[in-house]
Amino acid sequence: MREMQPAHNVAVTIHRSSLLMMIKCKTLLILLMALTLCTAAYAQPLDKAKLDQFFDRLSEKDKAMGSLFISKDANVQYTRSIGYSQINGIDKKPATAATKYRIGSVTKMFTAALIFQLAEEGRLKLTDHLDKFYPQIPNSNKITIANILAHRSGIHDVSEDQDVRTHRTSGISKEDMMTFIAKSKADFEPDTKYAYSNSGYFILGSIVEKVTGKSYNEAFKKQIASKIGLKDTYMGTGNIDANHNESFSYRYSRDWEQLPITHNSILFGSGAMISTPADQAKFIQALFNEKIVSKASLAQMMQNQLGMTTFTYNGKTFYGHTGGIDNFGSWLVYQPEEKLVVSYATNAKVYPVSNIIDGVFDIYYNKPFTIPSFESIAISTEELEKYVGVYSSAGAPVKFTVTRDGTKLFVQLTNQSAIPLVPTAPDRFKIESAPVEFLFDTAKKEMTVIRNGREKVFTKEG
Repeated sequence: MREMQPAHNVAVTIHRSSLLMMIKCKTLLILLMALTLCTAAYAQPLDKAKLDQFFDRLSEKDKAMGSLFISKDANVQYTRSIGYSQINGIDKKPATAATKYRIGSVTKMFTAALIFQLAEEGRLKLTDHLDKFYPQIPNSNKITIANILAHRSGIHDVSEDQDVRTHRTSGISKEDMMTFIAKSKADFEPDTKYAYSNSGYFILGSIVEKVTGKSYNEAFKKQIASKIGLKDTYMGTGNIDANHNESFSYRYSRDWEQLPITHNSILFGSGAMISTPADQAKFIQALFNEKIVSKASLAQMMQNQLGMTTFTYNGKTFYGHTGGIDNFGSWLVYQPEEKLVVSYATNAKVYPVSNIIDGVFDIYYNKPFTIPSFESIAISTEELEKYVGVYSSAGAPVKFTVTRDGTKLFVQLTNQSAIPLVPTAPDRFKIESAPVEFLFDTAKKEMTVIRNGREKVFTKEG
């Protein structure tokens, strides 16, 4: 028979049970409240109206032209296009979601993906030395495919060398480009330093063609585009083709001014792809969903930054790439945990692209963000006129010509177009699209050019 407990023991047991129940209920309530708060914060809707206001302001003030695409878990969150893809006098073709842009170095992600596919198929190894494919390149017996992917090859980047720049608008054959790369001295011993090299990715694009026996574009269509349904992405082979809805490149001076176009043959596997932000988003989603390369290959690309790099927004790590050629710019990033893609392409970099992207993320994550007014300080025409003139410096290969048009000051390099200056102080101005400032001293008849912390003094002639 079960022994009866004393009454006071029963009361204590009941009290203890009630207390435990109260604690559990309170704990559950706190957890539910925290979960509710987290869910509310996580589910806070995207402020599309503020994004619209931001891009309206960029458009109204002629600070940008281009297209933005945001998706989460393959669901479109926001799209917007501003400005024009083609301008011919008063005839202007508005940019749309279907407008195609040159995406510059985002091309390197496609090239890297093709190389990893070939490695998975056993047609090459990342440890293969370059002399297996192009023994004429300096240090080719020491340079691995992985070194080139990581920009640690030491291969000199010839894309800005004068010999290559003479072919900038007319184009160059792959053979001639390879000859320029081969005759250039290595910048350093392989895998001892990091130095961004477009030439390295030009070579990787050529390896894709050599191994597959197909053109880069044919290999891309078969291995990537057809697999994931990219309809508006391909390798450019020449200059702009307006009949295919490709945009031209512009900059803003007194009005929108079309710029000369770099021939795609100079860029090739390093930067010649043409795409839309939506197609780029589809590509990076497929890449991280392991539809293009294996999980192991993707991990290697991420960890060693092979064909991609990292960015931080709102304390989160994003993977992707940026690109720029002429006045085209592109920004493609992916956040794996959130499955979030932000893809932006522009054909007119006026307000810095990085500032635009920062604003987009601040708005997306509901952080404080003030839409810039783009109102500059007022300086009298009499004061501006004091800065007008030609400035030169002993040993400098260029001169600066400063002119005034109404209440705006412009600066022009030798044989270049005039660029508007934005005043930050009565005697200090900046180029909005570049980290360059101009400080005037009328008493000394000097203009100091400041770029990345370095200063160079130019003296006013006459």
